[in-house]
Amino acid sequence: MESESNQVESNNLESNLESEQPEQLLLRMFKEHAGEYISGGEISRRLGISRTAVWKQINKLREAGYEFEAVSRKGYRLTGEPSRLAAFELMLAFKTSVLGRNLKLLPVTESTQDEVRMLAEQDAPEGTLVIAEEQTKGKGRMGRTWYSPPGNGLWMSLLLRPSLPLGSASQLTLMTAVAVCRAIRTVAKVDAGIKWPNDILIGGRKSCGILLESSGEDERIKYCIVGIGIDVNMQADELPDELASIMTSLRIEAGQIVDRAQLAGGIMNEMEKLYNLYLDEGFGPVAALWEALSVSLHKEVTVRMVNRELSGTAVSLDPSGALVIQLANGDTEKVFSGDVTINRQ
Repeated sequence: MESESNQVESNNLESNLESEQPEQLLLRMFKEHAGEYISGGEISRRLGISRTAVWKQINKLREAGYEFEAVSRKGYRLTGEPSRLAAFELMLAFKTSVLGRNLKLLPVTESTQDEVRMLAEQDAPEGTLVIAEEQTKGKGRMGRTWYSPPGNGLWMSLLLRPSLPLGSASQLTLMTAVAVCRAIRTVAKVDAGIKWPNDILIGGRKSCGILLESSGEDERIKYCIVGIGIDVNMQADELPDELASIMTSLRIEAGQIVDRAQLAGGIMNEMEKLYNLYLDEGFGPVAALWEALSVSLHKEVTVRMVNRELSGTAVSLDPSGALVIQLANGDTEKVFSGDVTINRQ
């Protein structure tokens, strides 16, 4: 039977303390006093529960994989955390009102995209988020698979239900790239950038892929599934040989382990801010943020499309989200879909 940390129904939780569950409040206390002992009396007073209830909440966290040291006259001290993502950690990291508040954690699945699609067809609310420790058939762009081993990555899919024309889906893809890039830069403290349309690169190597799949009805978006796969804590010898030259992880680049729950929270927090900005003010502000983080613009690039190849200078982002390429003869062409390679000079 899966533990509570692996299967969660946490619907419409608010991020303020008043609405947090006792175990979340307790975990927050230990996080705020890392390495320190907190007495049972202090916990009882701050949570407004009995000493017996304190012991029960401590055990609840222990069942979820947290480790505590209990010392007479001192109290409890947090000494270890689960290697798996836990709902308590994620809910502490989420400062959102909608995105991620309906959360499902899975130890393994074929694809989080497929999980969210099934939930979407069952009328799951906007903001539903599925995170898996491992994907056996992770999906990448253009029908590729995404290497998704257990434990060291962040494999997740998010449900959006924007009332927008189908053509807006490409703009949502770029918006997601901005949110993910900003979160990575903040949490992992690495110099990440965006290669059009939505690959996150660090030092020229890919650390993250984004896949947005849409379902439409009457030329309108019925729902979007935003898939995000990030190589977080893999070490160099764990990368597949065939991918080692083009792939990296946040741990490799940062030189230290990156907190996956904090990263997931950072992404959801950035996503909600940018999503609301986009719905309120359109694509313009998001496009400006994308351009500021781009590593593709003003570079010589080659774009491989289904039936042809195009080379030139990436000069700007079109209002539609297309990449504008200036050809050798001075003409410009918009690219709506394709693989971009930045030509080394």
